[in-house]
Amino acid sequence: MPKLKIDGTEIEVPPGTTVLQAAESLGIEIPRFCYHDRLSIAGNCRMCLVEVEKSPKPVASCAWPVAEGMVVHTRSPAATKARKGVMEFLLINHPLDCPICDQGGECDLQDQAMAYGFDRGRYEEPKRAVKEKNMGPLIKTYMTRCIHCTRCIRFATEIAGAEEIGAVGRGEHMEITSYLERTVESELSGNVIDLCPVGALTSAPYAFAARPWELHKTESIDVMDAVGSNIRVDSRGAEVLRVLPRLNEAINEEWISDKTRFACDGLRRQRLDRPYVRREGKLQPAGWAEAFGAVAGRLKGVPGSKIAAVAGDLADAEAVAALGDLMAALGSPHTDCRQDGAKLDGGTRSGYLFNTTIQGIERADLCLLIGTDPRREAPLVNARLRKRYLAGGFAVAAIGPETDLSYRVEWLGNTARALEDIATGRHPFAGRLHAAKNPMLVLGQGALARADGARLLGLARRIADSFGLVREDWNGFNVLHMAAGRVGALDLGFVPKAGGRDVAGILDGASRGEIDVVYLLGADEIDTARLGRAFVIYQGHHGDRGAHRADVILPGAAYTEKNATYVNLEGRAQRAQLAIHPPGEAREDWRIVRALSDALGKPLPYDDLDALRRRLGAANPAFARIDEAIASPWGTFGEDGPLDPGPFAYPVASFHMTDAISRASETMAKCVDALLKSAAKTGTHG
Repeated sequence: MPKLKIDGTEIEVPPGTTVLQAAESLGIEIPRFCYHDRLSIAGNCRMCLVEVEKSPKPVASCAWPVAEGMVVHTRSPAATKARKGVMEFLLINHPLDCPICDQGGECDLQDQAMAYGFDRGRYEEPKRAVKEKNMGPLIKTYMTRCIHCTRCIRFATEIAGAEEIGAVGRGEHMEITSYLERTVESELSGNVIDLCPVGALTSAPYAFAARPWELHKTESIDVMDAVGSNIRVDSRGAEVLRVLPRLNEAINEEWISDKTRFACDGLRRQRLDRPYVRREGKLQPAGWAEAFGAVAGRLKGVPGSKIAAVAGDLADAEAVAALGDLMAALGSPHTDCRQDGAKLDGGTRSGYLFNTTIQGIERADLCLLIGTDPRREAPLVNARLRKRYLAGGFAVAAIGPETDLSYRVEWLGNTARALEDIATGRHPFAGRLHAAKNPMLVLGQGALARADGARLLGLARRIADSFGLVREDWNGFNVLHMAAGRVGALDLGFVPKAGGRDVAGILDGASRGEIDVVYLLGADEIDTARLGRAFVIYQGHHGDRGAHRADVILPGAAYTEKNATYVNLEGRAQRAQLAIHPPGEAREDWRIVRALSDALGKPLPYDDLDALRRRLGAANPAFARIDEAIASPWGTFGEDGPLDPGPFAYPVASFHMTDAISRASETMAKCVDALLKSAAKTGTHG
């Protein structure tokens, strides 16, 4: 390995390391605008110039590989003078927008101008002006501020796989634009806002809302999908103003999806902020005592066999555990968390987890997707699959309707017949599975929610057993969830007990009068019209589908308004933190269930969050090991039997509207509208 000296310190680094990377390993910071460690090297801003002995002029450290015996000076007068010259050139055309720029206080150009800028300019020519571009309802553009670092272009091309942003023109006439000036159709497009080192690309919904020093910053967890992306919630007073990504190499790296970033405006719309009780056919505001009294009065004398509970997709583990304990105290075996009817029994943990882990995708060399569209169901998982594909030596095949996943996919068909042929070795793909060193399969909810979902699950397990997908050092069997609360609820056993009904059975029973009371814990994805004359208790934070059918509404807290535990699709328990307080009389969900248990004369055995979390840890060890993806023992799950010959269908019809929060979001509605208009204009499906 080459040895070199940087600012008098000798260091040994691997071949191919750049001078900038070597300097950073010593803790020496070199200014840059175009360089980003997750993007390809462009070397076009020249802000990272350093002095290298025996070199006739300063060199761009981001693009200059180290060599044996090299001597580098990063703070010499020559290097400093060169950077000051570059800064002067960058500011020739940059407008004096700092007082009104949304990037103010978080701007790389501001920071570097403090160190290398000058208090006056030597140029008398008028500044260049560039008209704004249309990149859709999420990204607001001020292209006169652009310094042509090309980070946005490289992100769209390399990470997102949506080659929709590029440069046109040359020299002073060069402009960054979306092609045909249409909406950027990527589920990860908002990340270019974080990447932009100036204020050229900013958040449209957040425009002129606040300055960064006014915001209270809370580290938390996203619940818009099952990935569990690490986020930072920025709030002011009682309002969440924006959501930004936090670095977590194992899960989301430093990216988040557009729904995670922009759906937060849905947190303040259509909120339930007080209890309601239905009187004379209409929901009327009520107090907590009256609401609990109405529930207690209706449950009086009702046997447990006629009471059911459904946990929704955004339900946290504490609330699910409390509701499960309450249902057990009432004698009800009818509990379920699988609103979509997914055939996962929860008995064998490895049978419902993404066992490879998200980071583990980078070790795989072959992938089979079954009934899943990861680009819309879990954009960060899809980004990791694309990253592995671009690294080479990785092939992806899929069974399901053909769609653009942002990387090359071999489509094997759209029926279960293809999967059956692979399992029996009749399909050519079976040979490739045998030959792969670290093969993986991903089973989606589009397969599991079918009537033959349990048999497809069993068939996938047989493939994993037969083709070496599971061994001591590798588990390539994966289930891709979409609901943030699903894995945690399965870990707690919130599925039908002996003799109990699943969601379909609960709805059938309610429509036939066999179920008298149904408790919906944020359950909005079911057909509420099939609840018949059942007495419906809805506990949640938005006036969505479940609340419209309710007889009693108990207002709960959204994920930004409580300290809660969620388990992501890998089985990794993580904690969401309270950023703002719930509106009005709304309360944390587990506290509502605990208070209701007192009103019902069935008090639960915990009074504080610590005691409840000890209950979680006793129910499943995963809850006691926060931020760890615990490997689960392999077992037997699924069923044998004939398969449905019908085609697969993906469960996500609209990426931007999949839950109560995103459906309440004005920004997400604008995205849907923009995509529909773009599709109509180009004759494609948006």
